Amino acid sequence: MQNNPPTQIILASQSPRRVAILKQMGIDCIVMPADIDESVKSDETPADYVLRLAKEKALAVFDQIDNTYKSMPILAADTTVALDSAIFGKPENDVDAVQMLKKLSSTQHQVHTAVAVVFGQQIELALNTTLVEMMPLSDAMIATYIASNEHRDKAGSYAIQGLAGNWIRRIDGSYTGVMGLPVHETAMLLNKIGRFK
Repeated sequence: MQNNPPTQIILASQSPRRVAILKQMGIDCIVMPADIDESVKSDETPADYVLRLAKEKALAVFDQIDNTYKSMPILAADTTVALDSAIFGKPENDVDAVQMLKKLSSTQHQVHTAVAVVFGQQIELALNTTLVEMMPLSDAMIATYIASNEHRDKAGSYAIQGLAGNWIRRIDGSYTGVMGLPVHETAMLLNKIGRFK
């Protein structure tokens, strides 16, 4: 097998947003989604929750790959929206999404994204937390958004890079972190393992 280019990694996610962000960074990835239990543990903070899931996703893929891929870093990420200590993951259905958006309307909330890199015996973790201020949302605005189907598979039931970007008054932190993969932290972790400059 030929040596992999230093910027090729395994992405333990099927998120097209994360693939696009890595491509923007000049990083080629092989997509291998992780299948893990994403249930929240009792008394788990939103930050602890995403850090645990990112690490578990990376390790789950590491355990299932064969020796062909063992020389490649595995990158995983997990994003959640938090209002105070409440965790807003991906909506179970449209009704759940409506309830989430009503709760997030007119708030300042946090978006936590953890990144994990597994390479050989090394595990590196980083956390990005961004403060997001959302405008008041009417029932009609929420209904129109739900009809677009953009909310599906999105933490907090919205995507800042899509139609919901119109609702965001300001952010304090990382735009790419809210999208699901903070560029700075990702670059720092890959640099730590010597696979990114």
